Amino acid sequence: MTDQLTDKPQKNAITLVEALIPLIFLVILLSFNVIYAFGDASLAGSNQFILFLSGAVAALIGFKNKVPYKSMMNKISKNIKDTSGAIYILLMVGALSGTWLLSGIIPSMVYYGLQILHPSYFLVACVLICSLISVATGSSWTTSATIGIALIGIGSTLGFNLGMVAGAVVSGAYFGDKLSPMSDTTNLAPAMAGTDLFTHIKYMMITTIPTYVLTLIIFIILGLTQDNLGKSDINSTLESISSTFNVTPWLFIVPIVVIGLIIKKTEPLIALLIGTLLGALFAFIFQKDIVLQASGETTASGINYYKGIMNALTVATEVPTDNETLKDLFKAKGMSGMLGTIWLVLCAMVFGGVMEAIGALKKITQVLMNLFQSVFGLFASTVASCLTLNFTTSDQYLAIVVPGKMFAKAYKDKGLAPENLSRTLEDSGTVTSVLIPHNTCGAYQAGVLGVSTIEYLPYAFFNIISPFMTLIVVALNFNIKLLKPKAV
Repeated sequence: MTDQLTDKPQKNAITLVEALIPLIFLVILLSFNVIYAFGDASLAGSNQFILFLSGAVAALIGFKNKVPYKSMMNKISKNIKDTSGAIYILLMVGALSGTWLLSGIIPSMVYYGLQILHPSYFLVACVLICSLISVATGSSWTTSATIGIALIGIGSTLGFNLGMVAGAVVSGAYFGDKLSPMSDTTNLAPAMAGTDLFTHIKYMMITTIPTYVLTLIIFIILGLTQDNLGKSDINSTLESISSTFNVTPWLFIVPIVVIGLIIKKTEPLIALLIGTLLGALFAFIFQKDIVLQASGETTASGINYYKGIMNALTVATEVPTDNETLKDLFKAKGMSGMLGTIWLVLCAMVFGGVMEAIGALKKITQVLMNLFQSVFGLFASTVASCLTLNFTTSDQYLAIVVPGKMFAKAYKDKGLAPENLSRTLEDSGTVTSVLIPHNTCGAYQAGVLGVSTIEYLPYAFFNIISPFMTLIVVALNFNIKLLKPKAV
């Protein structure tokens, strides 16, 4: 019998064509699914199966090249383990949305917001508000799960296209995610490139500020075309909210506490859990009738109040209203409403894990790296690698880590300071993850905001412009930082 330890079959090197087959298969089927078959409903399950099927195609190529099944499963397991934190956060966001509806926190935000935010500057206000929160917290996810949900509700009530509102929320949220010293990606990118955090942040301003200004200008122009929205029915909407919920500024204590915890560097999962439990407490204090309604019972008792709160935490909840514009606002998904998004994330990790195990991702990145020899070509290769990895691995962090590791020496060989690489990783890796429906970031934002990735993608201007801005700056040879010669 052959000794398996000394006579293992050697893996065959994967070719570029083989590496691209699963990717092409995925793109064709996802496009068909969204454009011709299911549209927005494709996220209900068919896209998940296509990701799984594309992983199977990649596995077949792996088997052909003698990649062990166990190796592929180990990569899948590692990917799923790495996203477990995101999955728990998704479940907690579902629970938080339930108690924040039941307690009247979200309706109260909408109630006061409608009186402050005029349609003509509502969109640009969304960008600015979300920018401030995300810079303070360092988290685009927390920003969307708190103020983002409220802004979607206000936008819906004002009659805005929700894709437009979600695009403004995402643009503002990722401004902070990219620049805040408390953001994990803002710390990860310089670590991969070999520079320090504040050098990285300062250097990012060269591309981030013009991108942000352009984003604000576009949303100002869009806002000026919306003057006819939201004027006629605001009073009846306000009356409907105040007659259904006990609207009070005291409810704002809860979101302020959550944002304060994040600023104090409390783990997001813990902060969201505290926000969820405070929401449940405030629901019992301020909205007892609605809590009883959510229980499906008519008799006021401790057990029925408990049932109402647990229903809001775990399953879809709806507060009845005769106002058509408020029906979507008065609904929450609970933890169960996030299961579709979690299913999508798990299937995306299967595809990404197999692609990594068979060497497809490394092959594609190497080809991109060798495609161009000029300085501009090096930057373009980095951008292309980040976009490809965001699409294939469905993970924002891998889209920063893999190109960061692979391109670091190439930038050094060209005499370029490492902050050139770290900035490009953020401009093309961090911000574009949210534009891909099956990426963890795209799936999260769609699940939390209740607006599909395809709907908000055309309006996520900050995220769309960022990778182009980094290439424009390089093409103009503007402030490209070189390595300092070593002292002799």
